[in-house]
Amino acid sequence: MDISALNSLTVQVLWAGFILAMVFGAIAQRTHFCTMGAVSDIVNMGDWTRMRMWGMAIGVAMLGFFTMAAAGVIDPAKTLYASNRFIWLSALVGGALFGFGMVLASGCGSKTLVRIGGGSLKSVVVFAVMGIAAFATLKGITAVVRVATVDKVALDFTANASLPNWVAGAIGITPAAAGIGLAILIGLGLIVWALFGEEFRRFDNLLAGLGIGGVIAAMWWVSGHLGYVAEHPETLQEAFIATNSGRAEALSFVSPVAYTVDWLMFFSDKSKVLTLGIVSVFGVVAGSAVYALLSRSFRWEGFRDAEDTANHLVGATLMGVGGVCAMGCTVGQGLSGISTLSLTSFVALAAILAGCVAGLKYQIWRLERAA
Repeated sequence: MDISALNSLTVQVLWAGFILAMVFGAIAQRTHFCTMGAVSDIVNMGDWTRMRMWGMAIGVAMLGFFTMAAAGVIDPAKTLYASNRFIWLSALVGGALFGFGMVLASGCGSKTLVRIGGGSLKSVVVFAVMGIAAFATLKGITAVVRVATVDKVALDFTANASLPNWVAGAIGITPAAAGIGLAILIGLGLIVWALFGEEFRRFDNLLAGLGIGGVIAAMWWVSGHLGYVAEHPETLQEAFIATNSGRAEALSFVSPVAYTVDWLMFFSDKSKVLTLGIVSVFGVVAGSAVYALLSRSFRWEGFRDAEDTANHLVGATLMGVGGVCAMGCTVGQGLSGISTLSLTSFVALAAILAGCVAGLKYQIWRLERAA
């Protein structure tokens, strides 16, 4: 492949990522797909409808990922979440910080982008603060703290720290066979569980579960197959085109927000190029805005008072720091990472949910105290 063909492929990958992110944003805007909202519905009302959306999305993404892996279309060992290092403490601490922060900030990273598209000015502030905090945790002052503390505690394995690898070693089958078997067991199980809820079987709920899960699977195809180059013309090594990590990626909205802020601030620097993560951020906002405008649900929204502002600033900071430590957010780890059955993703997701519940309980306590 020559440079001209590589540049053409890069454009295709970026456009595909942008369009898929637009679909994500439009679906999330229409269906109110939101992890924090799902947990809040359970804690406050005992309503599992939105959690079933999320469960179905995980199941669809997981089945899509491992079906492609079994067909040899993508390689699970070459994704962002594939590592011999099980960073359980980073995932635990980072996930808890992110989960608590998203309650204070009125939603996770993806919800922040969706809300921006719907006219929320306070979500613009959350976006900026989260991006700065995330970048500082990637390369700045909080990165030094991260590397010196939570990143030091990990378990190193001889193979990828994933559930399929563990199962394969335990019962003597190949990781590929274990992967598709677990995807059918867990992924299909989640879809069936979602459909068992009678109140769930409505068009918007099914659209959210099938649509969001399908977008995640499609993003794996875009980055892991369409954007895969066996021999880069400049480095002569294999490469995944237009990814920040240099590996196959799906959707995530913490580090990509940091890279988006960096790209906007240093736009004239020719070394700052568009990536799948950056165009995904723009795509979600655009998709959400298009749907909000067409449905006439677009509304400008600002901060209520100083306390509301402070909560969002603290929440955005916690999401930026926590999301980088955990290597993802409710979408990055909760959908994209879990779809690969990464052990780190399971810990991060559990911690995010626990942090979210703690944040909701904290808010209830504050309201009761103020009454």
